[in-house]
Amino acid sequence: MTPDTRGGAPRPAGPNQLWGVSFGASAVFLASWFLCWIQAYAINDDLPDACHDVRRQAFPPEVACAAVDGSVTGGTAGWLVVLFFASLVVALLTGTMALAVTAAVRGR
Repeated sequence: MTPDTRGGAPRPAGPNQLWGVSFGASAVFLASWFLCWIQAYAINDDLPDACHDVRRQAFPPEVACAAVDGSVTGGTAGWLVVLFFASLVVALLTGTMALAVTAAVRGR
């Protein structure tokens, strides 16, 4: 009996595409985190010196200045925050599914 067969039936290949999606979403998550970090700590580095109401956020990183009239300067773009959290969720879900499928395939 070869390692690719068990009980005469061939074993499935495994969740290679799920792993690919998981790693791709992880790469997008890390890239969007890096962009948020650059926006907060490199581009808006001098923002606290020019603003009295500085708003800081740690996850995703953000340093913004809120004016009295309600306008915000230096905030992270909304699409980047959505991309940040969506890619995190996709990476976690597909990684969990890939682990579950891998365990089921090895259990056969």
